[in-house]
Amino acid sequence: MGVERVNVLGVGVSVINLRTALGAVTDALRQRRKGYICVTGVHGVMEAQADEKFRHILNQAFLCTPDGMPMVWVGRLRGHRAMRRVYGPDLMLDACAWSEDSGCRHFFYGGAPGVAEGLRDRLQMRFPRLQIVGCYTPPFRPLSADEERELQEMVRTAKPDILWVGLSTPKQEKFMADFLPRLEVTLMIGVGAAFDFHAGRTRQAPRWMQRSGLEWFHRLCHEPRRLAGRYFRNNPRFILKIAGQFLGWKRYRLE
Repeated sequence: MGVERVNVLGVGVSVINLRTALGAVTDALRQRRKGYICVTGVHGVMEAQADEKFRHILNQAFLCTPDGMPMVWVGRLRGHRAMRRVYGPDLMLDACAWSEDSGCRHFFYGGAPGVAEGLRDRLQMRFPRLQIVGCYTPPFRPLSADEERELQEMVRTAKPDILWVGLSTPKQEKFMADFLPRLEVTLMIGVGAAFDFHAGRTRQAPRWMQRSGLEWFHRLCHEPRRLAGRYFRNNPRFILKIAGQFLGWKRYRLE
């Protein structure tokens, strides 16, 4: 039986917390169950409103974790009191800690030049027994046929259990859905900015801002040119749409 989901504007967000998410990951690895995991917040949900293919990708994911606090608040309003934020950078650290004793093998795909290698070095300092078996920095365009073959051969030779993908949304989710059948790996997990955070290139928001749903404001202050359009477009639309969905759900429940 799969993990229960809550409908957030047509996207099925998994009703989980960090502990149960890690449990689902470790179970999938032990059973060699192939799948991809989408770490999804307001940006992903709103991108899916106008992109049916992307919405299908999110809904077909092994897990679609509640990356942002608004996902958690919607879940709690629907009665899922144990639902908590499953933040990509935290999931990565917990999986790495578990891997020190399990022998799980990791591969990093994404980031700007040098980021994946910097991430590898910092994580191996933090987790000395962690097995990181490969890194690949893709170009800022679709892979060519030769590059696809190169990636497939690298992954086949490295034999990772988890391939972490650090691209932007929806690029990373579309990559995972497309390449999961073509790569010899059990799980692919898209964690976006976690590469930059753990490589030490970008500062994470303080925990109190993360817990209160203000991480977007912290990131906006640090990357206004890149993120202003996204946040000022998506956040108000999300609030209006989710209010309409919730009111419709309440009416349905009362009837």
